[in-house]
Amino acid sequence: MKKILLITIIIAILMCACVNKNDDNNKEQPPKAPEVEEIDPLKEQIEKMSIDEKIGQLVMVGLDGYELDDSALDMIDKYKVGGFILFKRNIQSAAQTLELINSLKEANEENKIPLFIAVDEEGGSVSRMPEEFIKLPTSRAVGKVNSEEFAFEIGNVIGEQIKSLGFNMNFAPVLDIDSNPNNPVIGDRSFGANPEIVSSLGTAVMKGLKSHVISTVKHFPGHGDTSVDSHVGLPVVNHDIDRLKSFELVPFNMAIENGADAVMIAHILLPEIDEQNPATLSKVLITDVLRHEMEFDGVVITDDMTMGAIVENYDIGEAAVKSVLAGADIILVCHDNEKQIKVLEALKQAATHGAIPESSLDEHVYRVIRLKQSYDLKDEEMEAVDVNAINEKIKGMMNKYYK
Repeated sequence: MKKILLITIIIAILMCACVNKNDDNNKEQPPKAPEVEEIDPLKEQIEKMSIDEKIGQLVMVGLDGYELDDSALDMIDKYKVGGFILFKRNIQSAAQTLELINSLKEANEENKIPLFIAVDEEGGSVSRMPEEFIKLPTSRAVGKVNSEEFAFEIGNVIGEQIKSLGFNMNFAPVLDIDSNPNNPVIGDRSFGANPEIVSSLGTAVMKGLKSHVISTVKHFPGHGDTSVDSHVGLPVVNHDIDRLKSFELVPFNMAIENGADAVMIAHILLPEIDEQNPATLSKVLITDVLRHEMEFDGVVITDDMTMGAIVENYDIGEAAVKSVLAGADIILVCHDNEKQIKVLEALKQAATHGAIPESSLDEHVYRVIRLKQSYDLKDEEMEAVDVNAINEKIKGMMNKYYK
């Protein structure tokens, strides 16, 4: 009798438990909070931009003379250009350079996005610095020392030097391999004929520059084995993709793996890879090779579109559109205000009529502004340049490696 009573009690308990469980299951569960899609503030910013503001970010221009002129003001006020490049024709002294750059930044204050202020400062034979600064050695001389520490210090002091004048971007270092003794345009601008030396020293200079300014490595996919100056005509290089991957692209790969900010594309034709388009206009080289195979998601900048390689063979406006469609983010137009306007208007027309899809345009603008934000660029004026302090650093560095 006791056993029967015990079994009955156990069954009752189990039944109560099941009922309670079912009650719990039947209770209305609180609704799940909806998943909140993460908002990208940069995308929101781009959505609010006008077509002129977007197109402007895709173009960098040069200007004439030592002072801000009406054409440069027009580039800022009307065309909203993304930046300027300065040459020797713009640089008279440290104080004058600082004043010119300050005036560009001041003129751009009404625009929401700060300017790139760029220069080609490689040291050696390609230097735009005022005469007050001590001259730096050529890349070939740096290559002969073959010290990554020295190369980093070279990049670091160049970065400090140009930043003190108000620049925030440098079109350097050169990653071309000096493999052709008849090359009329590279020569001592290269660190040497060995891809490993060019890779290690070029990457070290890039890192030194990045301590202060944006570095743009050049000239992809390699300008070292050319026999024609692209300032004058269109060089042709008959290498296939396997040769490029094993030689010319080695320094660019290393730079990308080490955080390259931007890559400049050369005006060279490689018919084994793209028989119709020079690298600047080649979707195969920019999108397929550089973007996809080499996994570069930084900013792609063309070499100057007013060089002979382009203007002697193409309509500059059509070439600019083709370059953007190929994957370039910034079109560089260093000379001739009429050509600058032609490029800007061609890009605007292509975007307005859908030849450049809105999604593609926004993607280019995104990369450009993302780079500006990553360096916290602002159109703030610099107060003064301490030339003596920088020269003392250069002296100390040179004494250390050239005893």
